[in-house]
Amino acid sequence: METDEINTPLSLPDTQNADSQCFTQSQDTLVAAETQPKVWGRLCPHGEISLHTVVLTKDEYTFGRLKSCDICIKDKIPLKKEQVISKTHFRIYREKCGTSNGVEDDVVYLHDESQNGTFVNNNLVGKNNRVVLVNNDLIAVAKQHFHVFVYMSTSGYDDSFLPEELRGKYAVSRTLGAGACGEVKLCFSKSGLAGKKYAMKMISKARISITGHKNPLNDEKHIMNEVAICKSLKHPCIIKVEEFFDSPSMVYIILELMEGGELLERIKKANGLSEENSKFIFYQVVLAVNYLHEHGITHRDLKPDNILLASHEEETIVKVSDFGLSKFVDSQTMMKTFCGTPMYVAPEILLTGGRGSYTSQVDVWSLGVILYCCLSGLTPFKVNDKANTLSDQIVKGLYKFHFSKFFDVSANAKDLIKRMMTVDPKKRITIKEVLRHPWMDDMEMLNKVNKLLGFTNNENALPRRPINENIAASSTKLKRARLE
Repeated sequence: METDEINTPLSLPDTQNADSQCFTQSQDTLVAAETQPKVWGRLCPHGEISLHTVVLTKDEYTFGRLKSCDICIKDKIPLKKEQVISKTHFRIYREKCGTSNGVEDDVVYLHDESQNGTFVNNNLVGKNNRVVLVNNDLIAVAKQHFHVFVYMSTSGYDDSFLPEELRGKYAVSRTLGAGACGEVKLCFSKSGLAGKKYAMKMISKARISITGHKNPLNDEKHIMNEVAICKSLKHPCIIKVEEFFDSPSMVYIILELMEGGELLERIKKANGLSEENSKFIFYQVVLAVNYLHEHGITHRDLKPDNILLASHEEETIVKVSDFGLSKFVDSQTMMKTFCGTPMYVAPEILLTGGRGSYTSQVDVWSLGVILYCCLSGLTPFKVNDKANTLSDQIVKGLYKFHFSKFFDVSANAKDLIKRMMTVDPKKRITIKEVLRHPWMDDMEMLNKVNKLLGFTNNENALPRRPINENIAASSTKLKRARLE
């Protein structure tokens, strides 16, 4: 049976010769348009004093009494009010703080340099402090109500519907992605490490689910219970939850941002990963799932989309996301929201339509499919097979290792996949047995993962010690565990 390519190229027309194109504008006009400075924001006058709108194109602007200030208020307002404004009262500037999915992320700051204070939305910034500016922020000087400008961002996100507490802590920016459970947006911390990037996941709390049953998301007690569980999970290979915010219609989850993107994209880009790199990544995923199972949590939605990479380096920290969120949604709802295909769903879920009882073994099946994808760049089942539906293929375990993709993959790797993708969950290998499998008994890989997880340089760095017996140990310990 053929399998589906994960990386299926789109059919695009041949590129036309630029010389044959007819332009409707002169070349001079085009060049002029391209060289126009980019407008990233505006300071619109607000309050009693008469100032002009400032179009922001430079990376930094100063405001104060000095004539050298970009926005000089000398002799433009009554003397009594002018005297409470410092020579340089505040600076507004933007910084590039990295790139996500090929798009540069800019964050805009207001830095207070005054004696009498600068206020943003009536909150004092404080001398030598800075805050993140977002669309519609109101700027005042010297006194809370001495308003001078409203900051308007050209890429401003309307956050008026967000909970007030969330708006006070985070500046919400562009959309990073969207899936069955909700939308994910980039956001910046407004306090503490001002400008630090996070991901904000938004999940709808519709009163009735698509199955016609009451949505567990609407049960506040249930939500807060799950919040407590998610926040208590601490593992280097599980996405860290910073905060939860609740509203009548949505749940907002602030998560650490993973700059390397999804595992799915890496597999597609490389058309499959090397066995060495697959093992390096897969081992970390298994560690995360083992930790979840030890804490009584079954993920239920493991797939390359939910496995995130810390950086674009080949050897990087890998983290599982959406780990506790699936518990918010009933099984039948999950069945109908697997991004249009149940490619990673275990046979026992399909057999009962999500209505039956099942164990954490469903995650092990999903891990088998993920490893198959990593090693080959293919999915093990064919979506448009005429002889068997996708569900039939999964329920019957109809897959094979194509020689063109698996000819140089080790027998141990293929054996592990077969053991994980065993249809009968009682005969399927357990997550503990996955860790003890001979394919995982790779001292070089274990040392690399141990070093990466134990000696990171970020603020959440782990202490310099072995993570624990489950996370990584010596080859001897793993062999002893297998003998037991």
